[in-house]
Amino acid sequence: MKSKVKWIILAAALAALIAGAAVLYQVLSRDYGGGNLMQDAQAQDSASEESGFAAPDFTVLDGEGNEVQLSDYFGKPIVLNFWATWCYYCKVEMPDFDKAYEEYPDVQFLMVNATDGVQETVESAKEYIEQEGFRFDVFFDTELEAVSAYYVTGFPTTFFIDENGDLVTYGSGMLDLETLEKGIQMITE
Repeated sequence: MKSKVKWIILAAALAALIAGAAVLYQVLSRDYGGGNLMQDAQAQDSASEESGFAAPDFTVLDGEGNEVQLSDYFGKPIVLNFWATWCYYCKVEMPDFDKAYEEYPDVQFLMVNATDGVQETVESAKEYIEQEGFRFDVFFDTELEAVSAYYVTGFPTTFFIDENGDLVTYGSGMLDLETLEKGIQMITE
């Protein structure tokens, strides 16, 4: 009998925990969501220009080792992608990013490599890009400043920033070409 009561209490506690997590998710999504490409595009279209959320600035290294900041590229729409060579889905989506890079010359692509110096090095990333023949510019986040500024916890992750430097939308996980183009349209129209 006592065993059944314990199981009932445990099941009730688990149900309460799940319900609490669902409520917390809804609250945080409403307050902080506003940007996943998987959301309804009409909700994005109805957002006013004044409600833009400024893209956090950061410093990374270009292919020659020079420091560059995200804000150096404000004035053009920006596709900001975080990736690593050890990430399977990053590798799968990169040909689509390279194709979009060629098709949208008025959009700045910032392909930021999470260069931690252990799993990922500047050399291994450069070697991969050269081997695959990708034409977009690659930037190296050797201090993981950009990854931290955008709270990136999984790769790939892509942010779409308008010419004013405001975050418009983002995509977590691998994006196909159609979804990538949808994000680009949101920052160029």
